[in-house]
Amino acid sequence: MKQINSINDFNELREYLTAHKETDKPTIVIPAGTCSQASGANDLIRIAKRELLEKNLTGKINLLITGCHGLCQMEPSVLIEPDRTFYPRVGMEEMVKIIQGVSQGKVIKELLFVDEKTGNPVEKQDDLPFFSKQQRTLLEHNEKIDPIRINHYIKTGGYSALINVLKNNTPGWVIKEITLSGLRGRGGAGFPTGKKWQMLAAQPVGKGKYLVCNADEGDPGAYMDRSILEGNPHSIIEGMIIGAYATGATEGIIYVRNEYPLAIKHLRIALKQAHKIRLLGENILGTDFSFDIRIVKGAGAFVCGEETALIQSIEGKMGEPRQRPPFPIQKGINSGPTLINNVETWANIPVIINSNASKFVRTGTTNNSGTKIFSLVGKVKYTGLVEVPMGTPINEIIYNIGGGPVNNSKIKAVQTGGPSGGCIPSDLFYLPIDYESLSEAGSIMGSGGMIVMDDTTCMIDVAKYFMNFLKDESCGKCYTCRKGTQRMYEILDDISTGKADMEILDVLEKLALTVKDTTMCGLGQTAANPVLSTLRYFREEYLAHIADKRCPAGVCKELITYSINEQCTGCSLCVKKCPEQAISGQKKEQHVIDSSKCIKCGICKSACPSNAITVA
Repeated sequence: MKQINSINDFNELREYLTAHKETDKPTIVIPAGTCSQASGANDLIRIAKRELLEKNLTGKINLLITGCHGLCQMEPSVLIEPDRTFYPRVGMEEMVKIIQGVSQGKVIKELLFVDEKTGNPVEKQDDLPFFSKQQRTLLEHNEKIDPIRINHYIKTGGYSALINVLKNNTPGWVIKEITLSGLRGRGGAGFPTGKKWQMLAAQPVGKGKYLVCNADEGDPGAYMDRSILEGNPHSIIEGMIIGAYATGATEGIIYVRNEYPLAIKHLRIALKQAHKIRLLGENILGTDFSFDIRIVKGAGAFVCGEETALIQSIEGKMGEPRQRPPFPIQKGINSGPTLINNVETWANIPVIINSNASKFVRTGTTNNSGTKIFSLVGKVKYTGLVEVPMGTPINEIIYNIGGGPVNNSKIKAVQTGGPSGGCIPSDLFYLPIDYESLSEAGSIMGSGGMIVMDDTTCMIDVAKYFMNFLKDESCGKCYTCRKGTQRMYEILDDISTGKADMEILDVLEKLALTVKDTTMCGLGQTAANPVLSTLRYFREEYLAHIADKRCPAGVCKELITYSINEQCTGCSLCVKKCPEQAISGQKKEQHVIDSSKCIKCGICKSACPSNAITVA
C-alpha cells in the first residue's frame, strides 16, 4: 500500500480500490459475529476455505467474512451475492452443497428459508419479512465488509464523510449539520446530539477535551452496540474523528466492556489500520488537525452506563456516579470537558455527513429522526437485530418483523429499555417507538433492548427478575437506591411465594416512587420502572397472587400444582423424565403425580406429547 500523507493520497487509494472491485464473481458471505460463531460459523468458514481450495474455485468464487447480519435465530447462515440468496441454519454438509451450487450457478432449494404461513421457500434475503420491513441504514454495512480489513470499508464509501469535513474546513458547519439532523443520543434519554456538541465546542481546551464512546452495553438481552463494533468498527472511529474535528477534542476513548472480546479484537485492528494510513494521530492526512483514540475495558458494572460513573471508571476509580453539576461537558475526565455518546450515535455521524441533514431528518418523526436498532428477543418467532425508522409502531416490530408469538401462545407485553425500562401491555402496541411515547407509557427507550413476553410469562416474576438484577448492580452510594431496590425485591419475592397481604401493594408503590424521586443517578431514578409499570398495567396479576394465592401464568412454584388430566395416554415419558420419581401409573393408563414429591420443575410438561399436564 502506498504511503498516505495527504487527502489527495487517500482519494487516490479510494479510487484505486473502487476501480478494482470484483463484481463479476459470486461471493459467499458468512456472518461471523459472536452469535454466529456460537452457532458454528467458524466451522462453515473452515469448510468453505477447504472446498474452494480443493476444487480450485478461489479464482471463481469470493469468500467474505462479515459481522452479524441481524437474524440471529437463523445462524449460522450464508448469503450469496449478488443474487442475495439466503440459506439459514447451515450445517457443515450443507456448506459443501452450497459451494457446489454456487460453482454451478444453482440454488439449493431444499436449504432455503421456508415461510411458515405459506409453506413456500423464500430465496432472496430481502424477501424475508424480517428483512423486507426494516430500513437498514447502519446494519446494511455489516453485510458488505470484512471488519478487519479497512480497504473494504473504504471501498463502500468509508471515511468519505471525514474527507468532506476536512475539505470543508469549517467545524461550525459540521455541528450545524448534526443539529439540523435532529439526531438524539441513542443510549438512553435521547439528548440532542448537536446541542451536546455545541456545548463541548464552547469549552476551553485547557489540558484537553475528551470524546467518549460508551460501549458499556449492560442490558440483559441487548447486543446492538456489540454487533456494530464487531461488524463495522471503522464507522465508530470515523464518527469520533468527525466529532473531534467539530468540537476541538484532543483525545478519544472507547469504553467497552471486557465481556466483548471479539468487539475489542476488531476495534484494536481497526485503530491500528487507521493509524497506518494517517487517519488518526498527529496531523491527520497532512492537516493541522490531530486526534487519537484508545480503548478502555470496563469490568461489566451496569452502573457504568451512567456518564459520571463511566468517567470514574476510565480514571481508574470505583465506578460510582457523582453529583451534577458540574456536568461532564464542563468537568469530566481528568477535570477536562468530556462528551459521551454511545456506539449507535457515533455510527450515525458519517451517515448524516454523507447524506446531509435534510435527508436524514426525513426518516422518522418530528423530534425523533433517523433509524433505531433494537435487539428483539423473548417469546417471538424471529429474534435478532431490527433497524426501523423512529416512530415505527410496536406492533410492526413484533408481529410483522418478529413474526408474532411462538406456537399458539398470546403475546402479553414487551419490556423496552432494559432492566430500568417498563413493561408495555399488548393493548398499547399501537404506540410509536419514540422517546416521548415510551416515557408517557412508563418505560424508556434505553439502548434498544426489546423483550417480548407471552401468556406463559408472570409479570411479578419479570419485575422480580429485573429488581434482583438492579439491586445487585446498585453501586450502593445512595441509601434509597441501595436499600430501596433490595426491599422492592423482597416484597416481590413475598408476593410470588404467597406470603404477602393486600396492604403490601401500597407499600410497594410508595417505595417505588420514593426510589424514583430521591436517588442521584439515572440507574436509581429508573430502577422502579419494572415495578411501577407492572403495577399500572398488570395489577390483576398482583391481586391474583395475593388474594387468590394463584399465579395465572403458572410460573411461581409456591403458588402452583401439577396434575395429570384425562388426555394422558400412559406413554410413561413423564415417568422417565421426572427427577424425583414423583409420577406413577401403568402403561396406557392415566398417570398420577405425587404432590409431596413434586418439585414443580416442569420437566414432565415439557416431555408430555399429549398436553396432559395441567398447571394450576
